[in-house]
Amino acid sequence: MLVNHLTQEIMKALIVPLAVGLATLGRLSFAFPDHSASNNANVEGLYNLVNRRIPQHAGAFRFTLTSGNATAFDTFTLRDVTSQDDGCDTQIDIECTSISACARGLYTYVTEFGGVDIWWTGSRLDQITHPLPVVGTPITRSSVVRYRYFFNTVTFSYTTAFYAFEDWELLLDWMALRGINLPLAWVGYEYILVEVFREAGLSDADITGFLSGPAFQAWNRFGNIQGSWTGELPRQWIDDQFALQKKLVSRMVELGMTPVLPSFTGFVPRTFAALYPNASVVVGSQWDGFPPTYTSDSFLEPFDPLFATLQKSFIDKQTAAYGNVSHIYTLDQYNENNPYSGDLSYLANITSATFASLKSADPQATWLMQGWLFFISATFWTNERVQAYLGGVPGNDSMIILDLYSEAQPQWQRLDSYFGKQWIWCQLHDFGGNQGMEGNFANVTVVPIEALSSPGSTMVGMGLTPEGLEGNELVYDALLDQAWSSNALDRAAYVSSWASRRYYTPNLPSVAVDAWQLLSSTVYSNTDPSSQATVKSILELEPALTGLINRTLHDSIPTLVFYDTNTTIVPALKMLIEAGYESEELTSVPEYQYDLVDITRQLLANRFIEIYQSLITVYNSSTSTEDDVSRVAVFLQQLLSDLDRVLLTNSHFLFSKWIGAAKAWSSGNATISSYLEYNARNQISLWGPTGQINDYASKQWGGLVSGYYARRWGSFVQYLVETKKDGMAYNATMVSDMMLEIGEEWDKQVSDSGEAYVGPTENGWVVVQHMVAKYC
Repeated sequence: MLVNHLTQEIMKALIVPLAVGLATLGRLSFAFPDHSASNNANVEGLYNLVNRRIPQHAGAFRFTLTSGNATAFDTFTLRDVTSQDDGCDTQIDIECTSISACARGLYTYVTEFGGVDIWWTGSRLDQITHPLPVVGTPITRSSVVRYRYFFNTVTFSYTTAFYAFEDWELLLDWMALRGINLPLAWVGYEYILVEVFREAGLSDADITGFLSGPAFQAWNRFGNIQGSWTGELPRQWIDDQFALQKKLVSRMVELGMTPVLPSFTGFVPRTFAALYPNASVVVGSQWDGFPPTYTSDSFLEPFDPLFATLQKSFIDKQTAAYGNVSHIYTLDQYNENNPYSGDLSYLANITSATFASLKSADPQATWLMQGWLFFISATFWTNERVQAYLGGVPGNDSMIILDLYSEAQPQWQRLDSYFGKQWIWCQLHDFGGNQGMEGNFANVTVVPIEALSSPGSTMVGMGLTPEGLEGNELVYDALLDQAWSSNALDRAAYVSSWASRRYYTPNLPSVAVDAWQLLSSTVYSNTDPSSQATVKSILELEPALTGLINRTLHDSIPTLVFYDTNTTIVPALKMLIEAGYESEELTSVPEYQYDLVDITRQLLANRFIEIYQSLITVYNSSTSTEDDVSRVAVFLQQLLSDLDRVLLTNSHFLFSKWIGAAKAWSSGNATISSYLEYNARNQISLWGPTGQINDYASKQWGGLVSGYYARRWGSFVQYLVETKKDGMAYNATMVSDMMLEIGEEWDKQVSDSGEAYVGPTENGWVVVQHMVAKYC
């Protein structure tokens, strides 16, 4: 109970009056229409949530929707149920102005009073004590923003591509409890699109030649790629994903979320122009070096009458499938693909016609778009062009723009708060599902509050837009919690409470909290804008003699390790191990086990850089021999073997889990199973037919390190030894060709169907200590 009391007191100290948030409200002029039916729905979904996650207290909570204060955003009140109240089993009353607020109220209770939490690795809410802790003085809190947003379009490929409903169920509960009320909902999009194209007269051959594989659908939806080098998209996949989406949308609404639904973007099969020769169809630019077969998508310009026809067809079919559950639509036309013309009137006409098509199909429509284009293509998107493009949409409440990379590359300031349009402050942070530990706590707490209160701000939300969900939960949790406090969260107090919940156990050793205080003040306090993203380890990259270390955001994903490993990772890992010796119960906590592996993974990834540098130095020396190169290479290859061994101890770091999830969607069809496995392999390796985005989505997973990365580095070392021995010059092209051959061969491998998913192989607690003794 000491931990619970400490958590409660710390969290109470974090919450302050909402003066800033309410003052900001007074400056905004948006009408804020109701975008869904969820706020008018009943609270049955909340009781279902309690039954799923806290079944032993199923009857202990009462949820009541009220009209609330018209001047405040989502609000909840927690109070104890008195003896005079009805229902002898009910102990905690949660009164709220929306279902989302009720879910956040429940989360506030279980975390601050119960000391338990729910994580990406699983829910621990069922560990809350019996009897339930009392609230005491009633607590009322409100969100400081209208929207709490979640997802990047590409998250649906990098993380959730092969999710089963059970995976989604945990994530949706995590989202609801943390107060997310505006999630993107892309799953099943292809089913509706196929029906629209068929109605337009396109043949199935035309359509299947346009769609991309399951691991790459995000970029087909963006209009970056078309077709599939992985083979034709199976109809079974399209149908299964549509069935899954029906469940997901229903659950989102049940949990008080307004799903942001897809719409017709304008990207069409190449044959569309032949079918409609008078239509205004333009060809987009080549994307990321892909061959013309797979890129340069055809785009039906929105001012062509056919665009509105197809838009209405799409939205009508979508509404018939999922119900009238949302009026917010995601629509991105120029993601890493510049417009046909930079003429200001052309840009205004594009958006004007696009929005008119949405309004024609749904009079209450709001257009949501990712603002990534304004950063990544800033040379094209001058202030003048952005203003013209956004200005084509009438009214400032007709659009919501995701300032996608606010924590490192915010665009809202340059673009004068998007020239009056609504926008959401977003944390991108993760590229390609990269796992490197990194964050900037101040940037996701202090900075969004400053943005909210800045003069003329039209900010209406806070959100998470990572490309992948792979660790670093601390900085994601912090931003979502910041959405419920008008003052910036205090890092030390927040981390103390967060770590105590993460390692919920009686008498948690203080050294476990100290470990996270150290990490939060160093690894998660990165102030270097050039490296503010998850740091990729060079061991995942194609081996080369130069160009691997100290990359920054200017060179794609950073590899620059901005902290001193010996004064951050090493002592933090040792502290956690010490905590395990002080509390045997701690060693059985899943999140503790995960963190031990994750931090050890980071330790070995950083040590790899040192060994690599030694290898290159020895190779470049005019006095070294092939034996000298071989001796250093032994350490490099041993580290990869050790890393693989560590990763194989935890189910969350297994390559076989990714492959198993993909193959599970085959329903036993061997052909589809092989097709899905190729998709899964290609994404995390070559990412393209011949390595167009090579290693962008690489992972440190057990089985992947030994089966792929170790093989590449082994071939690289062998090449260095041979050229040293023969006195030949290093040939970078030859090395790259050799790596491509390895990648193509590896991508085509097929796992034994009986071994699609293999669980942990050793005791992580033991293996981690062995690695600490060896590498610290």
